[in-house]
Amino acid sequence: MSHDHDDHHHDNHLDPMAARVRALETILTQKGLIDPAAIDAIVETYETKVGPRNGAKVVAKAWSDTGYAEWLRRDATAAIASLGFTGRQGEHMQAVFNTPETHNLVVCTLCSCYPWSVLGLPPVWYKAPPYRSRAVIDPRGVLEEFGLTLPAATKVRVWDSTAELRYLVVPMRPEGSQGLDEEALADLVTRDSMIGTGLASMPAKVPT
Repeated sequence: MSHDHDDHHHDNHLDPMAARVRALETILTQKGLIDPAAIDAIVETYETKVGPRNGAKVVAKAWSDTGYAEWLRRDATAAIASLGFTGRQGEHMQAVFNTPETHNLVVCTLCSCYPWSVLGLPPVWYKAPPYRSRAVIDPRGVLEEFGLTLPAATKVRVWDSTAELRYLVVPMRPEGSQGLDEEALADLVTRDSMIGTGLASMPAKVPT
């Protein structure tokens, strides 16, 4: 995201909240109270470094190490911290595992509590009132809007994040991923699959 002043001519293309944030940022920058470069660095860190890739590594390790998976079930905070992923809004974690019988979906109905240390910055839709209300009332319908249609026999369980406890969905390991190392497995784990609005990606087929 660029913070050059020329970009502010396009505020009319932003939603009202984003436009207000952009305007406030401009004022604070002009007053010398914030450094746009520092903001860019923080955003990049949470989007790419402390972002979903961290959670993907946790999931990949759980897929490939049954001992770690059990630890993650029992004490997600400690298991995640053992990989070096701690910090803001990730102090109290619980991992919930998808199975063929149960699909887990995470929402924060009161605000937008989100485990930044493993998932990065929350997507706009996660913070939006329609998702926060409808995920509880009609979770299956919400999933279908994300393109995820589950078998009728699969139960959908909704977890409501709070300031005290945040959730990480461990998606089911996709078929055809046997033999992949943890780094390759992490490439299959998407942010949405760790929220529950998607599934892990299928591995690319190797030409024969």
